[in-house]
Amino acid sequence: MYYKFSGITQKLTGSGPAVAYNPQGLRPAVPAEPPAMVFGTPTRVLSEAGPAVDFMGVNKVPDLQRIFQTTDGVPVHLKRGYPDRLLYRTTMALTVGGALYCLVALYFAAQPNRK
Repeated sequence: MYYKFSGITQKLTGSGPAVAYNPQGLRPAVPAEPPAMVFGTPTRVLSEAGPAVDFMGVNKVPDLQRIFQTTDGVPVHLKRGYPDRLLYRTTMALTVGGALYCLVALYFAAQPNRK
């Protein structure tokens, strides 16, 4: 016996082999038309764009490259000074504290129950 899914009752119902092998609710696996190209739109010349586009801020990349590429012996994760040191020390303190907490919890879990 062959079955198909009924859209009305939301249950499986009996059907013939032609209907069971060719369900109506499924779409073909390959789309009929290709999707639109993301970068397919033509670009405009700067003079056609109208007023200049105001970005959110100044380009900081050259300044950061100058800071990070200096050879002063300081590790790259500490190059920006006090905020980097604060983040590094906080991370290390949390890591050591978490490891100690895990060891203490493991010690208490290894102790036998006292009744």
